[in-house]
Amino acid sequence: MDRYQLFYRSSFLIILTLLCFANVHRSTCQELARFNYEQPKMGTTFRIVLYAENAQLAKEASDAAFKRIDELNAIFSDYLEDSEASKLSIQSGSGLKQKVSPEMQEVLNLAREISKRSKGAFDVTVGPLSKLWRRAIRRKEFPGVKNINDARSKVNYRWIKLYGKSQEVLLKKKGMQLDFGGIAKGYAIDEAYQILISFGIDRALIEGGGDVYVGAPPPAKKGWSLAFLADSSDDNEITEYANKALASSGDTYQYLEWEGVRYSHIVDPRTGFGVTGNDVINVIAPKCVMADVIASTVSVMGVSKAKKLMKRYKGVDLR
Repeated sequence: MDRYQLFYRSSFLIILTLLCFANVHRSTCQELARFNYEQPKMGTTFRIVLYAENAQLAKEASDAAFKRIDELNAIFSDYLEDSEASKLSIQSGSGLKQKVSPEMQEVLNLAREISKRSKGAFDVTVGPLSKLWRRAIRRKEFPGVKNINDARSKVNYRWIKLYGKSQEVLLKKKGMQLDFGGIAKGYAIDEAYQILISFGIDRALIEGGGDVYVGAPPPAKKGWSLAFLADSSDDNEITEYANKALASSGDTYQYLEWEGVRYSHIVDPRTGFGVTGNDVINVIAPKCVMADVIASTVSVMGVSKAKKLMKRYKGVDLR
């Protein structure tokens, strides 16, 4: 999934080294078993690995977590015609304020904050551009400068008007299209983990398309073993993490080569063009939504320009 495309950023950037750990909970002497679940969600594969007392509890908890991801997809998807995001986009330029869910309000508030602080490097109104480049990469043909400029004329986070007290949103310009690809997946992972917590399960890992959250470590371990790719090569370093979110962004698989230039599927909303010379970005943060959005933003801004932005958020760093 690219930084603005919920369904296209690939999971190749984070390799989960899910080793077979001992199943004994040292602190309580309660035996815990390890369970693995996978389901297709948000255009990618979501994986849940957890430790629980029995199979019934594990299944109920994972089913509830996957259901929560589905609920959020119904809010943020730009593919589903009846999603909340799509309905907002359809009403753009009408002058009508739309009542939104608490989840939409929360994500839009964070998106606006990051957009302001990144001077537009992150922008959830990038939909017209992301769809244009999505089609160009699929067809393997350059979208054309005129088409790029036409799409870019409908992109500007400042045209989103938020009404906090009434929980309403107004998209000011006709033709605006929301795309939460660089933020919603991380948000969904955080929410899914909270569902597991409600079942009394904190020793868990949730991964989806390059974003991952790891909770309390497996029994008798200090953390979950994860390996990050430094670039498109196979070189990686394994590190143990607990209670951390990690997100990666890059263009190893989704890109367009045209007249000697490699355009990433990651679109710069300020220029309208796919990013060129895009490196693999790995971000660590306390929450997955923050790791996701910062990785998306750094992919456009570049590491040197994004350092000031990252300093604003405690616990956020590049790996």
